[in-house]
Amino acid sequence: MTDTRRRVKLYALNADRQWDDRGTGHVSSSYVERLKGISLLVRAESDGSLLLESKIQPDTAYQKQQDTLIVWSEGDNFDLALSFQEKAGCDEIWEKICQVQGKDPSVEITQDIVEESEDERFDDMSDAAPPIELPPCELSRLEDINELIENCLTSPMRKEKLAVALESEGYIKKLLNLFRTCEDLENIEGLHHLYDIFKNIFLLNKNALFEVMFSDDTIFDVVGCLEYEPTLSQPKRHREYLRQLARFKQAIPITNTELLAKIHQTYRVQYIQDVVLPTPSVFEDNMLSTLSSFIFFNKVEIVTLIQDDEKFLTELFRQLTDEATLDSKRRDLVLFLKEFCNFSQNLQPQGKEAFYKTLTALGILPALEITLAMNDAQTKTASIDILTYIVEYSPSVVRDYTLQQINNTEQDQMLVNVIVAQLVGDSDPELGGAVQLAGVLRLLLDPENMMASVNKSEKTDFLNYFYKNSIGTLIAPLLANTIGERPAREDYRTVQLLGLILELLSFCVEHHTYHIKNCILNKDLLRRILVLMKSTHTFLVLCALRFMRKIIALKDEFYNRYIIKGNLFAPVFDAFVRNNGRYNLLDSAILEMFEFIKLEDIKSLCSHVVENFSKELEAIDYVQTFKALKLRYEQHQDKLKDRDRTTIDSVPSILRNSRYRRDQRQLDEEEELWFNEEEEFDEDSKSHQQQQQQQSVLNNNTANNNITSQQPQINNSSSTTNESPIASDINPTPAIGTVEKTGTALFKKGLVDYEGDSDEEDEDSELSPSPKRQRLS
Repeated sequence: MTDTRRRVKLYALNADRQWDDRGTGHVSSSYVERLKGISLLVRAESDGSLLLESKIQPDTAYQKQQDTLIVWSEGDNFDLALSFQEKAGCDEIWEKICQVQGKDPSVEITQDIVEESEDERFDDMSDAAPPIELPPCELSRLEDINELIENCLTSPMRKEKLAVALESEGYIKKLLNLFRTCEDLENIEGLHHLYDIFKNIFLLNKNALFEVMFSDDTIFDVVGCLEYEPTLSQPKRHREYLRQLARFKQAIPITNTELLAKIHQTYRVQYIQDVVLPTPSVFEDNMLSTLSSFIFFNKVEIVTLIQDDEKFLTELFRQLTDEATLDSKRRDLVLFLKEFCNFSQNLQPQGKEAFYKTLTALGILPALEITLAMNDAQTKTASIDILTYIVEYSPSVVRDYTLQQINNTEQDQMLVNVIVAQLVGDSDPELGGAVQLAGVLRLLLDPENMMASVNKSEKTDFLNYFYKNSIGTLIAPLLANTIGERPAREDYRTVQLLGLILELLSFCVEHHTYHIKNCILNKDLLRRILVLMKSTHTFLVLCALRFMRKIIALKDEFYNRYIIKGNLFAPVFDAFVRNNGRYNLLDSAILEMFEFIKLEDIKSLCSHVVENFSKELEAIDYVQTFKALKLRYEQHQDKLKDRDRTTIDSVPSILRNSRYRRDQRQLDEEEELWFNEEEEFDEDSKSHQQQQQQQSVLNNNTANNNITSQQPQINNSSSTTNESPIASDINPTPAIGTVEKTGTALFKKGLVDYEGDSDEEDEDSELSPSPKRQRLS
């Protein structure tokens, strides 16, 4: 059986002065040849890997706290802690450390915490060798006591000896007796001295003193001493708040007296740290690190005690989901659960995983479906906080739960749909809950945290479900507000909500390709969003512009054709003209979008902008963006002409005449023809693209030539073949309208349709050249 005495959790203090868990394992002490000394070794209980190998240095300050903690520093600003499962194991390792350093195991600290300079050590040796003698604890000596404690704060060695003296002589309880006397006598001067005394005792940063001050029989007197701040004309009323106003509610009766005492103590100590104690200066900030550690380990112990009580949690979730539970009772249960989840943030990763697995198994997510939809504001806010904790830790838990619900739950009761419905229906004018839920939804839709999921189809299945069943509810307020040419409603809540929705949609455009593209094209979503460019709220105009910018950044020709066909740059240019050249964020954002089109050389968009908005562009001369865009367009046109000339040069001389030169009008017609085309080409046909382009050039030019009364005839090059008139196969009046109707047929037909040829033979002719070359007569 595993020796639980040596079972420990290893913690390290990070840069934010928070304890990070480094793992759970078993500690031992043994001689390590490489380190040349007795060392502390911690091996992980999961795989036996070495979590810690630390030589017990003779001058390192080890500190024993709360009977089950050993804390020390390795090097500069690198604090470590071992939290033992049992007190016996802590005592055993502590004795080993004290043996190596030659210290008495009864002490709670082995060395000075801070490394001193040689001069400081010399000074301390002269005046700190004997123990500190405290003045008699009398009213007349309070000023002397205060002065002595202040002087000791400057030296680590003197701080240590002062702490030992205060603890050994029971001095704190004597001071608290004086406090009660001063308060009875209304001795304000004495109360001011006691305030300074206890404030400085906190700065000694000694866990042993905290244990005395935070016990049930002394903590209120300590708080009382800190009410009489000398700079205030009237004392504060912290004790009145803690005793009368701060009411402790038991959502579920707690029978464990140890747990109950720990909860009370933690709340009061947290209040002292956050409210009662003055804000520490930059120099005093690290002096309260032991107080933060005291609270941290208390919270870990509370979560562990509650989690181990299966009957308590089972009853909690039973009442939470019971339809007969009163709303007020359900609110208390949710508020307790929120605090429970808040405390769990101090757990180590393995403990946190077990914590959320326990909550999930007990039915936390079905319970949240109920509490999120409640009308009570406190219940709803606390439920959102709980959901945020869960999703931030593991979005896959919620996604898996949603996919399991599909076949046995009504759509409006699905958790994801409840989240979306609460987001768009938030009645708070400031939309505090909606902002949080938007963050939750963003995490659930983020493909990056789907990659590590065990369920390989999770990404596909969840996104399929969301875009089929939830996206409609999300964009409903957006569609309802953009029916006309201007936004229907411009009140503060509506525009804030639309801003949140646009942020989510912009995220989807960036991270989801197929699903969001179908949604945008099927619902003509970009056109509706660009109606918001006429909003009176500039931030909403920028949100709409940002959405379009995300689409353009993809450089997807499907999107580009959609923008061109719908002339969707028009609302952008209208907003640009209305802005009237003002140097603001809107002006810069629009310019940046067109700068991107220019730099990335998106030819289709560049051509569309120059050809359709040249009048607006000519008036803008304070930046070079549009001039450069026009220059890029002209360069592109020159390349097209050169390519056409090369194409014509490749045609046999008998076919080469002026009829094959294309003008600008013809280019526009071809482009219009391309974007009106609805047929999708197979990827396999790309290998024949060059051959089709060459034939399309000949077909289009032939079709668009000025038609005279005398029709040209095409003869076979062989003199032995009978001549057939072209009039029998080609419409005698091939106007431009005819070309547009034929659509893609122009790309697939040869110069001539012969009588008797079937459509299938025409399609096959793409893949093999005509056996006979024709000539014009």
